[in-house]
Amino acid sequence: MCDENGTRDPEDALDLEVNGALEEDSGVNEEFVKESQVRDSQVREAQPDYNKRYTYADYLTWDYEDRWELIDGVPYMMAAPNRWHQEFLGNLSLLIGTFLKGKPCKMYFAPLDVRLNSETLDNTVVQPDLIVVCDHSILDDAGCKGVPDLAVEILSPSTSHYDKTIKFNTYLKVGLREFWIIDPVKKTLAVNILVDGSYITHVYTENDIVNVHVLEGCKIDLAEVFED
Repeated sequence: MCDENGTRDPEDALDLEVNGALEEDSGVNEEFVKESQVRDSQVREAQPDYNKRYTYADYLTWDYEDRWELIDGVPYMMAAPNRWHQEFLGNLSLLIGTFLKGKPCKMYFAPLDVRLNSETLDNTVVQPDLIVVCDHSILDDAGCKGVPDLAVEILSPSTSHYDKTIKFNTYLKVGLREFWIIDPVKKTLAVNILVDGSYITHVYTENDIVNVHVLEGCKIDLAEVFED
């Protein structure tokens, strides 16, 4: 576009230069598009087959538009959390995070990869809603490569059975010291404490104040967790 003096707008001139360059280089652009399509196809093909068994190395090749977990090499797709899940997780993380301020233990929440058997088969990778880790040696840039001290799972309709059975048994097998299961519909908390290789379970309601056993002195008021 030109002004009344016949001078071309600099932006229009730049557009003409760019478009001209693209037209001259159309062969390279077509090749780039083809390569991108091949890469996209490879990513889609890299998504897991439920009939196969995988390791963490395989897991890293999958399409991260979806969230996945691995339990003994078996892949499980994770559904997106609903609003209540996120509200209660936010409330709990605020309470625990405030307690941990200035203390050595660290708190993290999903999505963060937790490799529960990284030193052996490395075929179990989970993303608990919240974890507390006091041993910094099991933390790396990718996440956690060992068993945390506390893991919290907040149930959703699509993961309720999975969290209460498959993940429960997985956490028990690897020796997770404390495992919380929050039911956002019933507004209850099941606290599982590891004692002599088994979990002792106590169930609490929104009127209770609960001790975090792996964090001495930390008490959680469930009325604050379930506040909406």
